Amino acid sequence: MAGFRSLARQVRDPHNDLALRRYSLRKCLERFAPYGHRATWDHLCTRAGFGPEDRSPDPARLVAALDELEEARAVWLAYEADFAARRRREKHDGLRRPGMFDDWHRLTWGGHGIAWCEDPAVYPAAPLGVVLRRLISALEREPGEVCPVCESTDIVWKQELSHEPFAGPLCEHCGIVVPRPVLSTEALTRIRARGRRPGFLATAAALAAASA
Repeated sequence: MAGFRSLARQVRDPHNDLALRRYSLRKCLERFAPYGHRATWDHLCTRAGFGPEDRSPDPARLVAALDELEEARAVWLAYEADFAARRRREKHDGLRRPGMFDDWHRLTWGGHGIAWCEDPAVYPAAPLGVVLRRLISALEREPGEVCPVCESTDIVWKQELSHEPFAGPLCEHCGIVVPRPVLSTEALTRIRARGRRPGFLATAAALAAASA
C-alpha cells in the first residue's frame, strides 16, 4: 500500500495520467484527512478551484490542493512528535494513566478526524494549516469557552456522531466537532445542558437556588 509521500509524488508527476493524479490525491486523504475524508476533499477542491466531481481538473489546481494538504500534515506531524516526547517524559515521571486529553488524541492518531466535520458540506473557510495551528494552540493552553477555530460560542451537544467519540460539542458556525480538552468544565456543562429537554436550564437554576 502506497504511503502519503509516494502518493504525493504521483500527484505531482506531470508524466502521469490526469486521472491517476486525481485518484492519488484522493488516496492521500486515506492517510491524512483532518475534517474526515469527504469534508477534507470538498474543502481542498473549493480552495483550489475545481469541483469535487471534476474528473479532469487543471493539474496546477490539483498540486495547489496537495500543497495545502502537505502543509497541514507537516503541522500535525510536528505536533505528534512533540506529543510523543511529552508522553515519554510523563511516563518516566510515573504518570501512566491517560486522561481526557490523551483519549481525544488516541482517536486522531495519524491525522484522521482531528477537527471532524459531521456535515461534509460545512467546514472552516481558513486553510487547513491555519485551522490546525489554532487547534494546537488551544490544546496547549488552559481550556476555554469558545470554538478554538472560529472563536464562536454557538456550540451544541450533538448525539449520534458518525465518528468517535460518537457524541460531543459541535460548533454550529464552522462545523467542527470541538475537542473536549479545549473546553472548560463549565463550558462543557452548559453545552450538554443545551442538548437536553426544554426547560432543563430553568429547572436546574431553580434547584440550584433552592439549595443555596
